[in-house]
Amino acid sequence: MKALVFEGPGLTSWQEVPDPGIKDGADAVVRVDAVTVCGTDLHIVKGDVPEVTPGRVLGHEAVGTVVETGGDVRSVRPGDRVLISCISACGRCRFCREARYGQCRGGGGWVLGHTIDGTQAEYVRVPFADLSVHPLPSAVSSQDAVLLADIFPTSYEVGVLNAHVRPGDTVVVVGAGPIGLAAIATASLYSPGRIIAVDLAASRLTAARDFGADATVSAREEPGRLVEDLTDGLGADVAIEAVGVAATFEMCTRMVRPGGRVANIGVHGKPATLHLEDLWIKDVTITTGLVDTSSTPMLLRMMAAGRLPGPAMVTHRFELDQMEEAYDVFSRAADTGALKVVLGGHHHDAVAVPPRGRSAP
Repeated sequence: MKALVFEGPGLTSWQEVPDPGIKDGADAVVRVDAVTVCGTDLHIVKGDVPEVTPGRVLGHEAVGTVVETGGDVRSVRPGDRVLISCISACGRCRFCREARYGQCRGGGGWVLGHTIDGTQAEYVRVPFADLSVHPLPSAVSSQDAVLLADIFPTSYEVGVLNAHVRPGDTVVVVGAGPIGLAAIATASLYSPGRIIAVDLAASRLTAARDFGADATVSAREEPGRLVEDLTDGLGADVAIEAVGVAATFEMCTRMVRPGGRVANIGVHGKPATLHLEDLWIKDVTITTGLVDTSSTPMLLRMMAAGRLPGPAMVTHRFELDQMEEAYDVFSRAADTGALKVVLGGHHHDAVAVPPRGRSAP
């Protein structure tokens, strides 16, 4: 099969690799029908995630069709169309029993495209399939469903839930890329008083308004002053960091009010300064986190009901073998206007037949 392989910082290639097979009774092999590129993938390619070693197939978000299952799998079978979660869950360790699947100690957590081969390929082996894939209703297209593999649960859980967004809150979202936009959309579910979006790109600030932001401001134009003006000098109740660089994290800590909450979603490759000399007296709560995907079933129901703005997120579509072009377009989002790029997924209602040599054991 063909797959996108990481070959070292700055180096990837779409190349022939061995087909995945069942290694454990809890595994499923899934034919990838739709896949996307994540900001985390860009961090990996830059060399910011040293656990990813040369030779690894990248990717941790996909929708596909089950072609083979191990003997222990009960919830899906060959031919089923499924969402592949970015997080795998053993279901047995302490953290899985608390639904904190991102911290799984039984061989799961974020493993796809990280410590095992991932989804940016024609086929992928998914461990712990009963807890790590979700059967898809026909009402949800593959291109929409793939957004639920990572960005929507990440923004909702690590951003909105960690920050305890409440009715009437002033919420600042720093970064209006896909994660920031999903944070705006899911924060809106809690009726905040206003949502303010901050970004450098005018196209992303326009998108932020489409996703529910009440006010937008360029990061170059002293966003802290706008927040002060809109809150009578108090500061935001919630600041959500959705970029992953030191400057934006520090901006969030400056814009939050005494007693406020800063929720860091961004993946940081370098240290950020924590200004405790200013923060110690302000009763500020700072949260971090890796998504658990415990909210995915609920978000999937909302997507099926038309309550999430999934289709508006996808700005560019490619075929699977255009992976390198998709990476290029996504990595130059300021020039291309890319929000989310999706590869494949054009024929999600087609009846799937496992290819030759792949059948249920």
